[in-house]
Amino acid sequence: MAHFTRRKFLQVAGGAVAVSSIGFPAIVGAASKKVVIVGGGVGGATTAKYIRMADPSIDVTLIEPNTEYFTCFLSNEVLSGHRQMESIRVTYDGLKGHGVNVVHDTVTDIDAAGKKVMTSGGKTFAYDRCVVAPGVSFKNNIEGYDEAAMKAMPHAWKAGEQTVLLRKQLEAMPDGGVVAIAAPPNPFRCPPGPYERACQIGMYLKAHKPKSKLMIFDAKEKFSKQGLFMQAFERHYAGVIEWVGADKGGTVTRVDAATNTIYTGDTAHKVAVANIIPAQQAGAIAAKAGLTDDKGWCPIDGRTFESTLQKGVHVVGDASIAGPLPKSGYAANSEGKTCAAAVVALLNGKEPGDPSLVNTCYSVVGPNDAISVAMVYDLKDGQLSKVDGSGGLTPKDSSPEMRAREVQYAYSWFENIKKDSWG
Repeated sequence: MAHFTRRKFLQVAGGAVAVSSIGFPAIVGAASKKVVIVGGGVGGATTAKYIRMADPSIDVTLIEPNTEYFTCFLSNEVLSGHRQMESIRVTYDGLKGHGVNVVHDTVTDIDAAGKKVMTSGGKTFAYDRCVVAPGVSFKNNIEGYDEAAMKAMPHAWKAGEQTVLLRKQLEAMPDGGVVAIAAPPNPFRCPPGPYERACQIGMYLKAHKPKSKLMIFDAKEKFSKQGLFMQAFERHYAGVIEWVGADKGGTVTRVDAATNTIYTGDTAHKVAVANIIPAQQAGAIAAKAGLTDDKGWCPIDGRTFESTLQKGVHVVGDASIAGPLPKSGYAANSEGKTCAAAVVALLNGKEPGDPSLVNTCYSVVGPNDAISVAMVYDLKDGQLSKVDGSGGLTPKDSSPEMRAREVQYAYSWFENIKKDSWG
């Protein structure tokens, strides 16, 4: 693979969404091959679209309970007031235009031996290959944080109603109140997300609640892009944002939703707004289908994303164990293309090629100020691995002009990935 400088990578990633280097041969055959995809997020939608693009003879059914999807990426800008919910909303009309049969129903079980998927609507879908993209579900790692508590202390880690709720709480809080973010332990969806969120909420507080403060209580001792985020906290939010790591007693162990109190061990913190992000695992259907290991995630073959536990079933997106790829929207898009190419090859009696995947993650940390991390991955000795010399982080000594360009790269990437995944 040719050497990728960080600048070239960001130009590609900002302006377009890279395609897996496996390639998609144009194949036309008898309409007897069936693929059922469970979940219509980035990974599931991308897989569906690219299978149909590569081989229109394959019958693709995507099953997703919701008629519209709200992207988690850039949803934090809704909290600062710099973005409206409508801008992060996508529909499934684009996939239908590619010939994907979109069914709005909830999958209740997957019979890997019998090659069929069952739904709460009473339907059964037979398949030759199944792709599961269930996203994440939450673990009960914080005492008192149940479904009822989520309505008082929103996680907003699945964009939609929870995003709106958290925004309304920020608007209603008194000036001088404390906002608390409880950041989860690894691994979890969008590793930089809690810290980008802190910056976005920090922007809102500085503009509208200047006497207020934000506390990040973290279950970890270090986090993604930490050096760059700490610079941003100092650059834009000195005296506003404070981070408390696990080694300093930052792990939230209990909450009392009735009094809006969070506990780090025996220490109580009564706050105005509590954003509690629990520990995570693969979506519930993955466990029910026997796709998860003892840690709650789905082991896969890095070449095809086929489950190592259930033959004929592939897992893409946040639920899969695809390390060193992070659990991010861009990674899910890249994994979907890799999986699509593999599924098309396998259904046509061909050997899947070796994949090359990409990821970049932008975080808008202040007005006209963004940082990013980027990386290319390939298969080495049967394992997904980082490509030496590819990607990298925004330099710590980056100029304001460079960070302003990264904002534009982020917004360009956002529009392109929406179109590439669902359009």
